[in-house]
Amino acid sequence: MCGIAGAVGRARRPVSAGEARAALSSLSHRGPDSEGAWRDDGVWLGHRRLSVLDLTPSGHQPMASGCGRFLIVFNGEIYNHADMRREMDTVGSVNWKGRSDTEVLVEAIARFGMDGALKRANGMFAIAVWDRSERTLTLARDRFGEKPLYYTTLGGGLTFASELGAIEALVGPGLGISRAALAAFFKTAYIPAPQTIYEDVFKLPPGCLLTWEEGELPEITPYWTLDQAVTEGRRDRFADEAEATEALDELLRDAVQQRMEADVPLGAFLSGGVDSSLVTALMQAQTGRAVQTFTAGFDNPEFNEAEHARAVADHLGTAHTEFRVTMADARDVAPTLGAMFDEPFADASQIPTFLISRLARQHVTVCLSGDGGDEMFGGYVRYPGVPRLWNGFRKVPMRRAVGRMLEAAPMAVLEGALAGLGPVARQFAAKGRLAPHIKRAAGWMQARSQDELYDFTMSSWADPSRLMADAGDILPGERPPSPEFDDDIERLIWRDTMEYLPGDILCKVDRAAMASSLETRVPLLDPRIAAFAWRLPMEMKLRGGQGKWLLRKVLDRYVPRQLIERPKMGFSVPLHGWLVGDLRGWAEDLLDPAVVRRQGLLKADAVGKVWRRYLGGDTSVEARVWTLLMWQSWMAARGR
Repeated sequence: MCGIAGAVGRARRPVSAGEARAALSSLSHRGPDSEGAWRDDGVWLGHRRLSVLDLTPSGHQPMASGCGRFLIVFNGEIYNHADMRREMDTVGSVNWKGRSDTEVLVEAIARFGMDGALKRANGMFAIAVWDRSERTLTLARDRFGEKPLYYTTLGGGLTFASELGAIEALVGPGLGISRAALAAFFKTAYIPAPQTIYEDVFKLPPGCLLTWEEGELPEITPYWTLDQAVTEGRRDRFADEAEATEALDELLRDAVQQRMEADVPLGAFLSGGVDSSLVTALMQAQTGRAVQTFTAGFDNPEFNEAEHARAVADHLGTAHTEFRVTMADARDVAPTLGAMFDEPFADASQIPTFLISRLARQHVTVCLSGDGGDEMFGGYVRYPGVPRLWNGFRKVPMRRAVGRMLEAAPMAVLEGALAGLGPVARQFAAKGRLAPHIKRAAGWMQARSQDELYDFTMSSWADPSRLMADAGDILPGERPPSPEFDDDIERLIWRDTMEYLPGDILCKVDRAAMASSLETRVPLLDPRIAAFAWRLPMEMKLRGGQGKWLLRKVLDRYVPRQLIERPKMGFSVPLHGWLVGDLRGWAEDLLDPAVVRRQGLLKADAVGKVWRRYLGGDTSVEARVWTLLMWQSWMAARGR
């Protein structure tokens, strides 16, 4: 894992030595082991290396192809590099200098072209290649967006980097805030590609190439699309469950084995859920030593999965390490998140993800994770839940008016009314849970369609214009057109894979792990597994209201079902207790009305209102509060 940066087309104002140092310094956490740069007329390429495979100088970057035509800087891993190397050896001799996947990649580009190389490459990556002959730059990002890649034409030519901080170092400070991106952030708690928080700075979308040449606008083209996997998978559906189970087991074993190649210590994140337990089990089944596993837990039993992870670890015989996240840990970490995540990001599980990554880095350099299983195999509760909710809501008379009334009702009034509904309602109301759930559902009742209901369930602020000081002319971002789906749940899975997976899940894991110089690998996002998943009829994903049915069938071969079967928790955190406890002073400093007014981007009254609701026990607005805090934390880290 590494960090990359560069600029081309800057002959009139070359990248200065100071800019180069600042850019690479900002990426040092992504690549603490070594630094490299290459410069030519109007071109500068920089690289920070985290040495994982071929630790010798032969893996140093920037790296030139054997013919000297191509220069590459590369962040990521190519898991099937050995197969690619063998293919090139069969069609002609290559004078290999080392064992790195970077060398295989640049030689494949020289041999097959960028598109041909990427179609062969199974990996996670952000790549920049300078063609010295044609004087063109090509950028590429992996299929699902595991690795970040930003670019801009500000300052002339094209500037790119793994993180926005390096972009700022190369083009200068004072980049303007994008109000459209800010609205998107408050809606989804992340900023979806191609937007970034800055005007005229963009993310390269997953599965895409960007080509730049002097005097031309950058051209972006896909080399892979999820729609291809969807279309091909639906043409060749599995009919036999036993055949599908066997095929998935074999495919998963190979995907995990490929991701276990490293010249440094390697381990796994283990929550005790289906996905992480399966990845860990397949690792343990293919090695002669105890796999090192890591779990984050909480003292609050409502959020703690550590005991389940420990039971799985004991069954598999892993070398298990557990970390208990305390309020003191949250107090120490929260103020650093604005800088750590590079641009505004507000999934509160970023805190334990960082803490468990930091713990793991004390023992290993690489960790495998179970991310992607919910998106590939229909694991989220919302998949059957949203269609069921919509079918119920649509029958409620005057439901939108009822929703608005319930949403506006004072908490005390709502709790009193609900407590009269019976002993179960009184029990939940006494714990402060029932009224916030009703408040949240009241917002959902105002949806006009099932798709809008899904948007509401995934939104922090359903209408960011209520919060932003000047949002009248901001248009909603365009959603990519989806294939035609006969099944509502398949459409939701497609949307999550395109939007939520790269924007939230993979962003969170990359930033939190790389802050501790830990590489993470995600076997369930092997493109072969994605193609396989779309061959499954829905009854092999979701059965009896339970998702990931076929994954569970494979896991049954390695872990007793009683160690896994329990209600899905996700990676939730006891955020309310933290924010009304030790983190309250930090939060109120960030949300100070004078600070909000000085910045001029948000309505101070709206900020204050939602904070007072939260302090009063209305946890239905918790996601809104966390987006506010992460936005203000990012602003503070940038000195704004």
